[in-house]
Amino acid sequence: MATTKNTLHRLIDANLNRLREGIRVCEDIERYINNNKQLSQKLKSIRHEARVKDGEIYLKSRDIIGDVLKETTLSETKREDIKSIQISNIKRAQESARVLEESLKLIDTKEAEKFKQIRYELYDVEKGIFENI
Repeated sequence: MATTKNTLHRLIDANLNRLREGIRVCEDIERYINNNKQLSQKLKSIRHEARVKDGEIYLKSRDIIGDVLKETTLSETKREDIKSIQISNIKRAQESARVLEESLKLIDTKEAEKFKQIRYELYDVEKGIFENI
């Protein structure tokens, strides 16, 4: 299957959502459970950075019905504790930032670089999260 503009935009849209969702879960845990103002503000700032110009272009390519892996896998149905939720969501965000970094290289290298920086910020935040556990 050849990559088209539409399929690339769909990939970007999905990963923008995944990135912001993963960050938001970690942000809310730091805010409401750990009462960590510094980390929750940092995560909020990163989440607000995680936008692209002309985002509606990517949204137009969204295809939830056609998603071949929308079914929940068994490993996604259970979490052991808050720490496991933090781990899975910070990793999800980092992975999505990497996908965005790589795929945006085909469209806008400045945007790609922004997501590289977001990925590195998330690595740093991850260290902070687990130093406090």
